[in-house]
Amino acid sequence: MRLLRALLRCAAPGSASPSNIPQQVDFYSRFSPSPLSMKQFLDFGSENACEKTSFMFLRQELPVRLANIMKEISLLPDNLLRTPSVQLVQSWYVQSLQEILDFKDKSSEDSGVIHSFTDTVIKIRNRHNDVIPTMAQGVIEYKESFGIDPVTSQNVQYFLDRFYMSRISIRMLLNQHSLLFGGKINPAHPKHIGSIDPNCNVVEVIRDGYENAKRLCDLYYMSSPELILEELNVKSPGQPMQVVYVPSHLYHMVFELFKMSDRGGGVPMRKIDRLFNYMYSTAPRPRVETSRATPLAGFGYGLPISRLYAQYFQGDLKLYSLEGYGTDAVIYIKALSTESIERLPVYNKAAWKHYKAIHEADDWCVPSSEPKDMTTFRSM
Repeated sequence: MRLLRALLRCAAPGSASPSNIPQQVDFYSRFSPSPLSMKQFLDFGSENACEKTSFMFLRQELPVRLANIMKEISLLPDNLLRTPSVQLVQSWYVQSLQEILDFKDKSSEDSGVIHSFTDTVIKIRNRHNDVIPTMAQGVIEYKESFGIDPVTSQNVQYFLDRFYMSRISIRMLLNQHSLLFGGKINPAHPKHIGSIDPNCNVVEVIRDGYENAKRLCDLYYMSSPELILEELNVKSPGQPMQVVYVPSHLYHMVFELFKMSDRGGGVPMRKIDRLFNYMYSTAPRPRVETSRATPLAGFGYGLPISRLYAQYFQGDLKLYSLEGYGTDAVIYIKALSTESIERLPVYNKAAWKHYKAIHEADDWCVPSSEPKDMTTFRSM
């Protein structure tokens, strides 16, 4: 695998069989990830919370999810793979896979092994905190050095959707294990099952997202629109609207939507798709410093990532723009926890073909971004 062997030299010393990693990636990528439903996450955490069971599942499932997306990373253009930021992300994935595989043959009956695994899970979760902005920085480095042609743009868009969805799913597993068995209970949310709130109050999350977006708006523009919020619970009229969900996922979605809330003319229809394009951002180039910085500011990744959060549990995020008036945003969330099932990318022949296929020219004309000024053409 390209660059993988070179990256192994940067991996943590003492890891088990580092020269074996390419073969391990090939092996585990042959398996498809096992998607879990919100109900399965909930039932395991509330009724059968067993650290040993979680250990046995994760030491098999995490390598599969990591290896599947690592195979896709290796299919990116060579020049993109050579950017310092993408090499750094690759080294994180190599190191994390090695550390999980260290537990492959260790006894699940040894409490020391179980505790050590939990510590490793927390370490991996923290290592991957800056995966999104670091990969985004790599795309910027590539774009500035080599430019972007339509085919590469399409492939990078396809990859980033899958890469970030994989990252969301891996982080979900890491968070559930570390929050359930890491020894620390959040006193502010004692009834949460890991990162899941069995009775997530939708209105409270929306208000929280609005208040934080309002602060940003007041800080940069000295004013902000007021929130008019109406709650309609059809199933239980007069009762708060609650759903089994991950509050942090919902918060991310509404916060991003409030940042772009629009009643000032709408988004032109020809530009609506750009809002979900990782290559498109009107903001100046951001500086990558630490995870304490405002997340994704300036990368233009807020809406694309928000849509992935919605789609992760089989929901969606849609924008409907009425030019000359404004833009409506709709977040769809599954009402039943049994239907909220992880949406996971799988590395297979279909995915491989997407990166390797030669995309032919479109057989429909592509209009220019702005109408032509016909007055510049002379009459014959």
